[in-house]
Amino acid sequence: MTAPGKARSGVLETPFGAVRGVLFDIDDTLVDLEYSMTTALREVSEHLLPGLDQAGWERFGRIFTHETTHYYDQYLAGEVTFNEQRLLRGRAALGHFGVELADGEESHRWLSAYMERQPAYVKPFPDVLPLLDVLDGAGIPYGAVSNNVHDYQRAKLDSAGLERVTHLVGTDTLGVAKPNPAMYLEGVRLLGTATSETLYVGDNRLLDAEGSTAAGLLGVWLNRTGEPVTGFDGHMVASLDGLVRHVTPGRFVRAESLG
Repeated sequence: MTAPGKARSGVLETPFGAVRGVLFDIDDTLVDLEYSMTTALREVSEHLLPGLDQAGWERFGRIFTHETTHYYDQYLAGEVTFNEQRLLRGRAALGHFGVELADGEESHRWLSAYMERQPAYVKPFPDVLPLLDVLDGAGIPYGAVSNNVHDYQRAKLDSAGLERVTHLVGTDTLGVAKPNPAMYLEGVRLLGTATSETLYVGDNRLLDAEGSTAAGLLGVWLNRTGEPVTGFDGHMVASLDGLVRHVTPGRFVRAESLG
């Protein structure tokens, strides 16, 4: 387990309170996972769906990324492996278009091709590196808390050029997953900050904003897609650009919310 970080002196002044540390979700918060998945999915599935139009590919990608997440929940519960849930999601997406991915060699080839190509398309969102630059300059420690295993997410961050996100909590760190409070609190421990002065931001309203808030952090929902806001009265921004507006090196960073 990584040793706790030593909190530095920077302070981020936000509409949510004074912040001395920041924790991020990873997938679709720091890196555009959906793009990497849908791009690789199309490449490895075009031979099975010849003639599928753009609208069809968008539907295919949405089934895999949004409508079959219950298989990922089964993975988190230990009922299937990570690659088994990938295959189940792929079969569901293909099955929607009347294609059955057979057991054995065909499934193995499809999954192997996807596993090989998907990591190459993982890139950080454009608003990530500028924010990390600001945090580094202000002396504010930061890290990531993810609902996937540590080493897999470590490799993902490194390949995306985010090696400086050194503090990382995965599902195998403590044997639990978000929204278990222990996940967020372990991130806080690694930063060496106070729970109430640590901001947590992520794209999942339940697991990131509400879960971290319940654990005592300043939870913020990163609503990149403009999802309609119903029944949510917490903190929200439309992009990471909305967190930081003005910088005074060595003293304070002024942040503003977009929502």
